[in-house]
Amino acid sequence: MQVEEYLDKIAESEGTVHLTLIDPASQTPDEAADIAHAAALGGTDAIMVGGSTGAGGAILDQTLLKIKERTDKPTILFPGSAGGVSRYADAIFFMSLLNSRDISFITTNQVMGAPVVYKSGIEPISMAYLVVEPGGTVGWVGDAKLIPKHKPELAVAYALAGKYLGMHYTYLEAGSGADEPVTAEMIGAVKHVLGDNKLIVGGGIRSGKTAKLCAQAGADMIVTGTVLEESSNVTSKIEELVTAIKR
Repeated sequence: MQVEEYLDKIAESEGTVHLTLIDPASQTPDEAADIAHAAALGGTDAIMVGGSTGAGGAILDQTLLKIKERTDKPTILFPGSAGGVSRYADAIFFMSLLNSRDISFITTNQVMGAPVVYKSGIEPISMAYLVVEPGGTVGWVGDAKLIPKHKPELAVAYALAGKYLGMHYTYLEAGSGADEPVTAEMIGAVKHVLGDNKLIVGGGIRSGKTAKLCAQAGADMIVTGTVLEESSNVTSKIEELVTAIKR
C-alpha cells in the first residue's frame, strides 16, 4: 500500500491521523530512532523527518536508517529545501510554500528536487504548505507572508489555489514552538472548501485537549514535534494525543 493511500484510509476509517515530526538537526540519529520507536509504541501513524535548517545530507540519511531499524511505521520526508531529499524514506511531502515571498520556496527547490525524487523511487505526496502567524522558524527561513490567524478567508483562498493546482494535501502550519495552534475557525473554513482533499494541521499542539479541538474543527491529520522533544515520556504523550483524536 502506498503511503498516501495508507494515510487516507486511516483518516477515513479511524479518525484523525497522528504524525510524529523528527528534526534530524535536533538530536543524534540514535536519539531520533528512540523517539520514533517510543512514538510508534504510543500509536503514532507515521514518522515525518525534516526541518527548516540543517536537516539534509548525511545526517538525514543516517537518521532515516536508524529510525527504520526501530520501527516499521512509514517515514515521510518534510524537506526545507531540495537538500532535504533522501532515498531512504518511504515518501516525501512534495510541497510548495504558497505564501512565500521567495520563488525558491514555491517552485525552484521543487524543480531541483524533483529529479532526485524520481531517481530515488520514493513516493511524492503533493501538498500546499501555508504558514500562519506566528510562523516560527519556518516562517522566517521561508520568507513567508504570514497568514493572519484571524483571517481564515485568506487561508481559504490559498487552500483553494493549492487544490485547483492539483495538490492533494494542504498543511496549515503555525510554526514549531507556537504558543497556540491555528484557530478552529480557520481549520473549519479551510476543510470546508477542501472537501475530500486532506488537511494537515501543525504547530502549537501540546496536549490531547488541543489536538482534539483541531480534529473536531476538521483536521484530517495532526503533526506534533516540539512537544515530543520536551517530553520525558514520549510514548505516554503520544498515547494522550492519539486517544484524543481517534474515533
